[in-house]
Order: sequence, then C-alpha cells, then structure tokens
Amino acid sequence: MEGSLPHGRAQPGALNDHATAQARLTPANAEAFIRANTALTAPPHVPEISLHLADEAHGLWLKTEDELAEIGLPPPFWAFAWAGGQGLARYVLDHPSTVRGFNVLDFASGSGLVAIAAAKAGAASVMSADIDPFCATAVTMNAASNGVTLGCTAADLIGTDHGWDVVLAGDVFYDRALATELTPWFGALAERGATVLVGDPGRSYLPRERLEALATYQIAVTRALEDAEVKRTTVWRFA
Repeated sequence: MEGSLPHGRAQPGALNDHATAQARLTPANAEAFIRANTALTAPPHVPEISLHLADEAHGLWLKTEDELAEIGLPPPFWAFAWAGGQGLARYVLDHPSTVRGFNVLDFASGSGLVAIAAAKAGAASVMSADIDPFCATAVTMNAASNGVTLGCTAADLIGTDHGWDVVLAGDVFYDRALATELTPWFGALAERGATVLVGDPGRSYLPRERLEALATYQIAVTRALEDAEVKRTTVWRFA
C-alpha cells in the first residue's frame, strides 16, 4: 500500500518456518506464504470484511526490509488494515450510493479492503491497483474470502484516466514526493467529474486546502506500526 512505513519498523524477528524454508518468493507462488504468515481476521472498524492479515502471532512485521528482500518480498503493506483504508471502507459501506452502479478504482489497494467494501456496496466494477505485484495475490485471496470479484493491476496509474466514476485511496499522503504526484492527478480527475475520496489518519502531506471532510472515525491500530493505539481518521473528497 505504501512505499515505506509511516512510523518505522519493529525490531527483527523470525518468519514462520514454512516461509523460511521456501524458495525465493514470486507473486505466482505467494499464496502459501500468505496463508502461513497471516490469519483471516476482521479489521476492527470493518467487521463485515475478513482479510488475511499479519498480527502479533506472526513474524511477518518483525523482519527488517533487508531480510524481506532476501526472500524477494517488498514491505508487505497488504498484510495490515491501515487506518486510512478502514475509515474509507467504513464510509463506503455506510454510504453505498457513493459507489453503487459505478466503475471504481481502488488506488494503492494493499489488502484490497476498500475495493472489497466497494464491491459489497454494489459497484458495477472495481479495479484494485497497487504497484506491489504481491498485492494481486493477497487481494484475490481476500476477495474470494468475502465472496466478491475484483480486477487487479500492478500498473502505475498515476497521471492516467481510464474513465473511472469513483476513485478511492486509503492512506496515501505519507510521503512528500508521492503527494506531489497524487494531488494534481486526483484534482484533475475530480475536475472532469470523478468522485475522488481519500481516507487519511493525519499524514503529513495531506493537501487539506483541496479537500472537503465527509466523515471522521476513531480507529484502533497497532503500536507496532503506528504512533498511537487509536488514529483519528477522516474521509475527504477532492473538491
């Protein structure tokens, strides 16, 4: 979902023995790894949806980036239900008319939480997009666990326009360079008529001057990845 952890990484630990015994990972052989290092869990703010997530019982988040790179795995943002995504998914489920009957893009999809929420809320089609190639495996598994079908792409879609009616993005304004790319892109999509919604838990580079607040949630998260146990998360619309 994100290029680097917003608040750093926990201390090194050990992956599940099944993973360490595997050959170098690829998206094609990642399903067994995901099943071995996650548990099917409902995020606290979106209990209607179950995802394959890492938790304190697994060593996935205890590895350093170098150790993950040794087995061919980028930082596994798909293994955590980030606060921005939980807030945005909650909003979509509570306001299904936002997506019902529309073609939807879930940008920086990670686990696919927001995409799954859009599908459950009645979207005509949902494309889950994330440049991490392992996300497609995780999203496909999570979609199947929730009885929905999603499209997946690892293409970098920034700056493109494929005619989406609705663009959803959870927790993407954590990096200055990325925010510099996203802000004009989202703005252009909104100007041509797309609904662009962002879920954000107070990241540093959120372009508040371009946004209208729609809803705010208090979302429980883990201190292993965040700077608090509860993140105040707002769903914003690009104006």
